[in-house]
Amino acid sequence: MPSKLFAPVLSAVTRPVQRRGVCPRCTALQAKTPSFSQARCLSDSVAKHEERESNQVIQARWQSTPRRMTAPIRSRPKPLNNEFRVSEDPKRLDQVYRQILGVGGEKTLSEEVKWLAVTHKSYDHGRRGFNDRLSFLGKRLVDLNTTIALVHAAPSSLSNSTADEYGRVPFQHPALDGLPGLTREAKASMGDKTRISQLAQQYGLANVVRWKPKKADNLLGSGLEVVLAQALYGIIGAVALQRGGDTAVTVVRERILQPLGLS
Repeated sequence: MPSKLFAPVLSAVTRPVQRRGVCPRCTALQAKTPSFSQARCLSDSVAKHEERESNQVIQARWQSTPRRMTAPIRSRPKPLNNEFRVSEDPKRLDQVYRQILGVGGEKTLSEEVKWLAVTHKSYDHGRRGFNDRLSFLGKRLVDLNTTIALVHAAPSSLSNSTADEYGRVPFQHPALDGLPGLTREAKASMGDKTRISQLAQQYGLANVVRWKPKKADNLLGSGLEVVLAQALYGIIGAVALQRGGDTAVTVVRERILQPLGLS
């Protein structure tokens, strides 16, 4: 009796396996799938590539565009007749810093920060860093010291007092003598981008600032004044961060406000 029960099971086990038809799609997928040896070779090539990258000399960010931030192909054609070259000479940059910061000014900032302070965000699409934050800090320092200088300026050179028709005498105090000169027009005149850019050109910043104008044959129309003013503010912000506020205030008063006629 037990033999009759186990007979179907034994026959099913001993029956030869029937081969099923293989799906053509599965066959194609198996052909595309790399074997173990192929995958091993692929991993070895990646490891060798990473080793070769580690052996390459890493340049500073201001010297060249980071490789991983460069697209393999251009998304649009290169514009014609719009070539604009910027200076990459460290000696020329050091000369400009000596004119702005005085003797030894080229040693005030590190090499990376010196180039960062004169780099506009339009240069190389901002991939080498730019001076937006440095110029923001520098402009705040210049505005603050301009206000202080206007308050302490001689009142006679800023406003002409006229007699009141009702005979009223305003309250006077030595600390308030400079308030009539603290006007919106006076601050706007001192911080005008045209005057700041002209001062930057006198220092030679136009020869070392790094930017990409919209039209190489029309620099003024492409925003040269804004770029030069921002570069000068960026240097002030960099000095404040690396050398402290006292040094930055001295530079603002001696190198910006005094040449503009405000001491």
